[in-house]
Amino acid sequence: MAVSPQIFPPRKRRPSAGAFISPTLSDLKLVESLLILSQEVSSMKPLQFLLQRSCLSIIRKVKLLSLFFEELLANQVSFFSPPAVLCFEEMYIVLQRMKTLIEDCYNGSKMWLLMQIETAANNFHELTIDLSTLLDIMPLQELRLSQDVEDVVVLIKKQCSKRTKGALVDSKDDKLRLQVLTTLDQIKKEIVPDHSILKQMFESLGLRNSSACKEEIESLEEEIQNQTDQKSKHFAAALIGLVRYTKCVLFGASVQKSDSRLRRKKSASDANVPADFRCPISLELMRNPVVVATGQTYDRQSISLWIESGHNTCPKTGQTLAHTNLVTNTALKNLIALWCREQRIPFDYAASSEKVNGVVTNKAALEATKMTASFLINKLATSQSMEAANDAVYELRSLSKTDSDSRACIAEAGAIALLARHLGPDTASRLPNLQVNAVTTILNLSILEANKTRIMETEGALNGVIEVLRSGATWEAKGNAAATIFSLSGVHAHRKTLGRKTRVVKGLMDLVKGGPTSSKRDALVAILNLAGDRETVGRLVERGIVEIVAEAMDVLPEESVTILEAVVKRGGLTAIVAAYNTIKKLCILLREGSDTSRESAAATLVTICRKGGSEMVADIAAVPGIERVIWELMESGTARARRKAAALLRILRRWAAGLDARSSSTTTVTTTAMTNSRIVLPS
Repeated sequence: MAVSPQIFPPRKRRPSAGAFISPTLSDLKLVESLLILSQEVSSMKPLQFLLQRSCLSIIRKVKLLSLFFEELLANQVSFFSPPAVLCFEEMYIVLQRMKTLIEDCYNGSKMWLLMQIETAANNFHELTIDLSTLLDIMPLQELRLSQDVEDVVVLIKKQCSKRTKGALVDSKDDKLRLQVLTTLDQIKKEIVPDHSILKQMFESLGLRNSSACKEEIESLEEEIQNQTDQKSKHFAAALIGLVRYTKCVLFGASVQKSDSRLRRKKSASDANVPADFRCPISLELMRNPVVVATGQTYDRQSISLWIESGHNTCPKTGQTLAHTNLVTNTALKNLIALWCREQRIPFDYAASSEKVNGVVTNKAALEATKMTASFLINKLATSQSMEAANDAVYELRSLSKTDSDSRACIAEAGAIALLARHLGPDTASRLPNLQVNAVTTILNLSILEANKTRIMETEGALNGVIEVLRSGATWEAKGNAAATIFSLSGVHAHRKTLGRKTRVVKGLMDLVKGGPTSSKRDALVAILNLAGDRETVGRLVERGIVEIVAEAMDVLPEESVTILEAVVKRGGLTAIVAAYNTIKKLCILLREGSDTSRESAAATLVTICRKGGSEMVADIAAVPGIERVIWELMESGTARARRKAAALLRILRRWAAGLDARSSSTTTVTTTAMTNSRIVLPS
């Protein structure tokens, strides 16, 4: 799989200490580099809340050390003895490690640093010892230093010796760490933490407002990515739960950003998602890529629905599946997670309450999530104004984006019925943003399989979503309502129910006709799901879906042609006749489209020819250069595209020979014959 190197984000985790090497420079250049590096370290901002003493001590020592390097350069010595050079090279490595350690402590998660406080303090301690050792063995007598600078070096040695005595971790840091661990233990036992203690802890860490807590959550999410063992990942997830709960109970709602910045997880569709990261069935970014028996990769939810619907073939290759086992494509999932991290698109890196043998391994994270959901839902239920309700819904929207546990906790606490109250026209006219937040929260909840049925069965929820789809206050609200329909239709029984609702079909088609690109895409993927039911396809055709997707093909070719393929396959002769005017566009896609759209275009043209007869074939044959385009697709297309292109070429040649196009599916033309008898199609 070819992946552009630009998709990889800069690594957050620094190299290990052993990864640093000294530069290969002349003696004088080496000292110049040491001076620059020491000045960089000495100008760094000390840590403000944790490890203050250790960090400030290192910075002060390095600042004094820079005087030593200044003196060496002022003496203009161009050559040093091998022992001195060796000391300089090792000192360069030590300074690099100091700089890296301070940067990591300053830029990373405060909570995680607190939990690793002993390790971090020990790292500062070891660097101090290393610096002291190098100064002890430094041949100062041959460096011709002034008395003042020699005194400075002696002072640094004494300070290093003094720093190596006593406790490494400050007592206040150790006490704060114990408080956090005690609070996590209380949460695990389902004891609601004392808010005054939470406030004291978070002020000590410098987390004094909603924005700071949000940044801390993001840092902890990145920390999960940096960890390799599940225990550390689960512990970081527990800390996220604590920070998220405290953020809600102490600081209230975050400042709501603009719609474009706040788009739900599906905002991946607004980014240029690499083709290899899209599911061939849904065309959406894969969240849980799995490999089937043929070696093809799909999103688990989409391929599971395909198999549960009675199919025993691979959607891309058409081959019969030897078995229906789904194997997680871990390598691809990691690449997608990295890409999402760079694009700042939320992604479920790991389930926060992963189960082993049926036992929850991270109860603290789960209980913290339950407490947060309960607090927000109670706040929503007792809100006296739309503004207060919007604050609570906004936080529920953010929480529902995080993981499956959050979605389960929110729904189980009764949020769906409360959210449904804010989907109507009254909310849309008075506070449009509340309607957007409410429908998006329901969308996020619907990602969890169990919640799909809850939404369908909760009184007013489905009708509210349909109302937003038809007459939502904003395009974002309408698009998210369409995406909710798409999500709900992932269940076969729900797909039939939704397809029978005229308002759903009309609302989606109106959105495709009049909405902006992002909303069109939401509606198209929902229609694609509904088109999996033959009865619904008939309704779509009656309402002009073929003409509508033909117009959308100019903007969203992949989604449009995939729907067209499904419609002509299941829609009967009426759909074929309606597709007559799309033949030219399909031929253009066959030549200029992406791999996915070329594949679907070829499959659609084959179906049109087989079901539509000679008149359809004649129009395709009349397209200038069509045979050359088909040959190119047979050489460079996907496996399925090559098969469909070969079938299309056979149909065209049978038509040219005066045979019935409808019988071409039973005729076999050898590769040798196709190669040796190139014909000129009528223009």
